[in-house]
Amino acid sequence: MSNGTRPQRALIVIDVQNEYFTGNLPVEYPDPRQSIINIGIAMDAAYAAGIPIIVVQQTMPAGAPTFAIGSDSWELHSVVASRPRDHYVRKTLPSAYPETGLAQWLQVHDIDTLTVVGYMTHNCNASTINHALHNGTAVEFLHDASGTVPYTNQAGSASAEEIHRVFSVVLQSRFAAVLSTEEWLFCVNTGASPVRDNIFKSSQRARGLLLNADL
Repeated sequence: MSNGTRPQRALIVIDVQNEYFTGNLPVEYPDPRQSIINIGIAMDAAYAAGIPIIVVQQTMPAGAPTFAIGSDSWELHSVVASRPRDHYVRKTLPSAYPETGLAQWLQVHDIDTLTVVGYMTHNCNASTINHALHNGTAVEFLHDASGTVPYTNQAGSASAEEIHRVFSVVLQSRFAAVLSTEEWLFCVNTGASPVRDNIFKSSQRARGLLLNADL
């Protein structure tokens, strides 16, 4: 980690809704009881540091099996609903960008780094992270303030742990600095830069051609 000009961060809290706790999409990994605590910690730290907080709420039509507008499952989790925020958007797509004017809001507020927390790792988080990268915004992803569910479909099966772990590794390889909430707090409080990586070095390490310490 190195010190330099501090990034102009915003914290984006994606789809932290009851659906993932008491609805039809219960998050399994990491333990949602811990990830929701970390989301609250990140929001409190952002507020204390003057980092703008963006809250995103997935919204589907009434009667939909998930995120039906007006339902209890659609409501924001109390940890998020009870905390201050600077900007709020609703979306129907995975990425928080297309329907919301998010890119313009970030530009107006001179944000160059987006810190992502919320649900789910592989879906709305990854989509938003990819969109941010392609818009020229640096990204940080707090892996223990997120989570996912298991899948089975025509392509096969994957546990929640597998999906979260693999997506975290892939995101670190190019798309974001993946770090714990504690590591992020250290960066916020000290001005240290999180570790960023690339595809080539990640592949070299996996083939035994580069040590983990060789960043």
